[in-house]
Amino acid sequence: MTAVRSVAAASCLILALACSSSKPDSAVKKDNAMRTGSETLIVGGTVLAGAAQRPDPNIAILVRDGVIAQIGDAARMRANFPSARVIDASRYTILPGLTDAHGHLYSLGAALDTVDLVGATTYDEVIARVRERASAHPGQWVEGRGWDQNRWPGKQFPTAAPMDASVSDAPVWIRRVDGHAGLANSAAMRAAGVTASTPDPEGGRIIRDPAGQPTGVFVDTAIALIDRAVPKASPSLVKSRVLRAAQAIAAQGLTEMHDAGADDETIYAVQELIDEHRFPIRVYMMLSDDDKHSVSPRLRQWFARKPLLGYGGRLTIRSVKLYADGALGSRGAALLETYSDDPGNRGLTISSPEHIESVAAAARAAGFQVNTHAIGDRGVRNVIDAYERAGVSAADRFRIEHLQIISPVDLPRLSQHGIIASMQPTHATSDMYWAEARIGPDRIKGAYAWRSVLDSGARLALGSDFPIESVNPFFGIYAAVTRQDQKAYPEGGWYPKERLTLAEAIRGFTSDAAFAAFEESTRGTIEPGKMADFTIVDRNPYDTPAAELFKLQPVFTIVAGEVVYSK
Repeated sequence: MTAVRSVAAASCLILALACSSSKPDSAVKKDNAMRTGSETLIVGGTVLAGAAQRPDPNIAILVRDGVIAQIGDAARMRANFPSARVIDASRYTILPGLTDAHGHLYSLGAALDTVDLVGATTYDEVIARVRERASAHPGQWVEGRGWDQNRWPGKQFPTAAPMDASVSDAPVWIRRVDGHAGLANSAAMRAAGVTASTPDPEGGRIIRDPAGQPTGVFVDTAIALIDRAVPKASPSLVKSRVLRAAQAIAAQGLTEMHDAGADDETIYAVQELIDEHRFPIRVYMMLSDDDKHSVSPRLRQWFARKPLLGYGGRLTIRSVKLYADGALGSRGAALLETYSDDPGNRGLTISSPEHIESVAAAARAAGFQVNTHAIGDRGVRNVIDAYERAGVSAADRFRIEHLQIISPVDLPRLSQHGIIASMQPTHATSDMYWAEARIGPDRIKGAYAWRSVLDSGARLALGSDFPIESVNPFFGIYAAVTRQDQKAYPEGGWYPKERLTLAEAIRGFTSDAAFAAFEESTRGTIEPGKMADFTIVDRNPYDTPAAELFKLQPVFTIVAGEVVYSK
């Protein structure tokens, strides 16, 4: 790859590949074959086999050309296939390959490559971590992510002044944990040309002091005011970050992730890594929306062509990611009523219902899915209304990402239009300490409401929203089953009526995630004819106390019969 590649050039190449290399999963199975071309027996102590995913002991799985050929008694399978290579997992449990239905591939790679601010309990701790990086790289931009003012005394947004006192000679730009707010020091604001006269952009907010001066915090679309000044990552850096993220994902036992909003540079990096046989996982990629007022030329180019299905057996592009609103933690989620802890504030609308409707109609006509970020109850209603006007039906499998707060009257509308709820269990156990203060004791009953969503008849796909939360899928399964943090707080679970069963939680990361990506015929269960994607863990989750589910450890991650991670 050359040192510099224009977005236009990358986009043209991606679209050319979409035309020339697009093929369904059934046509790429041989692309996905094991390097040896031989049969492999994977012998498990317990296997969650079949459509019901019931734990069966002493089962072996025969893999041929990256596909499950047979499943049966381990002793009999060993006798019938004596020349097969054997992966001995007889002390372990084999799950269908786990899928994270909502994460951010490049953002994870960037987070691993910049200042990690997750877990900082004070603003002073954030400043210390930033100062350490600035000292090691004098004069360069310092980027980071992960701060959360809700963890700090007072729970107030930070300001630039204390950061300036510590790092004044280099621009600092650090994102909040949810990615929906960022803090810039004065050097970064000067580099971006932001002053008191800079207006708030549509769908965003510059936090200001009483005199009208920017304090350094930028919310939702206002983030772009600083982003435009940050030096752009080179194609080689993008590629290295994408690879590092994919390797980290595989190491957590995940065989696939749904990338919730990718730009062309990320897509191109993934394709190059696939061509080089270095990309370990599968990605179901959502195209980022790059115009909040109309269907962009980029999306129209994609819609004019068929979706990219199974590129190299690893990459599928058939969906678009939109944003209806912001996040609850930064009070940008769009609410039907005012915030309980910020009277007069009803959040931010990033994309108008009309824009969501126009993209939904165009995508639907082209055979593309639309997956819209909506956290507040007003944001969720706007999306449902827009989908309804666009004629969305169950066959389209349109999604709402997060769906953290929903009005009870809107619950039955999900199944009515076949809308899939793509939710993240660890958001509940991260937010439970302050979420009720945001929206009060009544609305909180419709928040993070996984059981209510399932009982309404809607489909539920589960993920993590990494790097906002940990990539570890067992943290999500634990949170879904217990609604507790990993110290067993609160006793009995937070609004425990919304808990899932273990079987439901596992399906959310397997068969239901596959359904949300139109992949239920090829992935999501351990059955003959399906892709040989497995997550092999150190114990049987059904024999594990609920309080210890987060301690499950992947031993092998297998994609298309290939071991892509081994502990």
